[in-house]
Order: sequence, then C-alpha cells, then structure tokens
Amino acid sequence: MFPFKTALNASTLFPFQLDVLQQVEVAAQAGYAGIELWVKDIEAYLAAGGTTQALRERIEQSGLTLVNAIAFFAWADADPAKRAQALLQAEREMKILQELGCQGVAAPPFGDVAAVSLQEMAEAFALLSQRAQAIGIRPYLEFWGRAPKLSSLGEALFVAAQSGLEDVKLLLDPFHMYTGGSKVEAISLIRGSTIGVVHVNDYLAEPARATIADSDRVFPGQGIAPSQQIARLLHSIGYDGFLSLELFISDFGSESALDVAKRGLETIRSTYTV
Repeated sequence: MFPFKTALNASTLFPFQLDVLQQVEVAAQAGYAGIELWVKDIEAYLAAGGTTQALRERIEQSGLTLVNAIAFFAWADADPAKRAQALLQAEREMKILQELGCQGVAAPPFGDVAAVSLQEMAEAFALLSQRAQAIGIRPYLEFWGRAPKLSSLGEALFVAAQSGLEDVKLLLDPFHMYTGGSKVEAISLIRGSTIGVVHVNDYLAEPARATIADSDRVFPGQGIAPSQQIARLLHSIGYDGFLSLELFISDFGSESALDVAKRGLETIRSTYTV
C-alpha cells in the first residue's frame, strides 16, 4: 500500500535549466500530484514578463498542487536589522506565493543563527507565522542538519512548542535527520497533521556523515536511509500528505528531465510502500 501523495521538488531538475513552466510540465507528465517550486525561479519567470495568474492557471490546468515553495529569508538572524529586512522579504515573497495558490513556504534556519537561542528562534517563528497568516499562507518550520541551530527534529519540536502557536507545520527530510543526528523513532512523537510536507531522498555510507553534501543525495532506495521505517512511522501517525523528491545531483548523463522525474516517482512509490 502506498498511502501518500507524490510531489517533485524542482531542485531535482536543476541540471536541465528549465523555467517554472517547463518544471510544471515535466512534473505533470511524469505523473506527480504536486510540485515544489523555488522562489528564485518564480521571480525569474515574473521578471521575464510572466504573471502569477498565468502560472497559477498553468499549474491548475496541469492537475498539480503547488504544495510548497523553497525560499531563503533570514527570519531568525542574530542581527535585528537583518531579521527585519527578512520579514519584509518574506512578506513580499509570500504574497506572490499566495497569488499562485501555494500551500506553504519553507522556513529553514537561513542566515546567522549560531548565537540565537531556541527560545529566541521560537519567538521569531511566531512573528513570521503571524505575518504569513495575515497573507494566507503557512510557513513550514524546517531544520537543517548542518545548521548551528535548529539542526534536529528535537530542536524543531522545541521551537514549535515554545512559539505559542497552536498549529505549527514541520518540514521533514531524511537527509537532514541523518546529518543532524535526529532519531528516526522521534517521528512517532508527532501527529501526521503536524507535518506540512516530507522531502524524500537517500544517502550512501560514503562520504561519511560528517562530510556528506547535498549533492551526494541519491534516489530513494539507493542508499542506507531507513526509508521503510520512516514510511511506516509516517503512516502510523496518520500522515497521508506529500512526499516530495528533493535531489541535488549535478549530472544525470543521457537521461532527460522527464526520464529523471519518472525514475524519481517510481523510486518513491517502491521505497515508501507500507
């Protein structure tokens, strides 16, 4: 049984240098139910004369859901001035995403966060969430395994709890759980409704955890990630949302973008069956 929905993170297609319309077309043709776009690509499309209305129509006509967008605003930066500027950036970008019908936007620990306490981060996330709610979009709290702060699921749960918000959505990623030392079993401590989206990928035993990079990610089922355990845990907590393939492979050889997207879909379904 495959109880989840599938999505394609546009990062997987970066080697093919596609614009957002082409990314949407490939994801739809491959058979995904959703897509994650990057704000930088959306802005490039708009700068070239595209409109949010036209892009939204193309997404809807393709049958895809825009489940999340990848953005980088320093909402928790140690510098108050940079944090204030980041909130203005976030508001501007979230308004664009809301016009596109996007469900959420990633909120990772981008910027200088080493000296920021988790309590301060929780307060910053609460402010970001308030701005987002006024616009009509949800920030997904994302932890990065290599970040000096907010690097694990445990820290993300602390930030969520201390934010004072009733319904924080998390973004999970097995690669970041691995590099940040998160225990997979901790997934059982949360509810499925707490998860905004799950990025899926895999990793090999080498390079070692201390040095492995985003570019070393591989397709689900090709590495040592406990994907089956993750699938069972997600299912057990009632998560039936999107599993979104996020890879950063720089060269797929002779494969086309559609070939890669189709292979990714097959590996998600085969690896995360419960």
